[in-house]
Amino acid sequence: MNLRHIMLLGALTICGSTAAYAGDTYNTVPAGDHQYKQCLAYSAKQYEGGDEPSPIKGQTKAQAWCTCMWNETPDNFRGNLAKFSETPRGAAMNKTCEKYADWG
Repeated sequence: MNLRHIMLLGALTICGSTAAYAGDTYNTVPAGDHQYKQCLAYSAKQYEGGDEPSPIKGQTKAQAWCTCMWNETPDNFRGNLAKFSETPRGAAMNKTCEKYADWG
């Protein structure tokens, strides 16, 4: 294999992994979920760009990010998802969800 083939293979691998990531989706948040609605409202007031389309079909960046946060927190978590993302304990989750929503 020459250098050109190696570079092409590397580029295809990167593109393939990005496409696979964008295709991964979380469980659907139940209609009317209080935490999810609170997350959307808080993020709309605090952050910019949330109304832009995310890589997840049919979701804005804020919707995808809040869906990710809702899925990533433990089942017994009852706090504000967006405020939790701003804490040291929520930082890793925030990073994951920003990448998922392509919002950061």
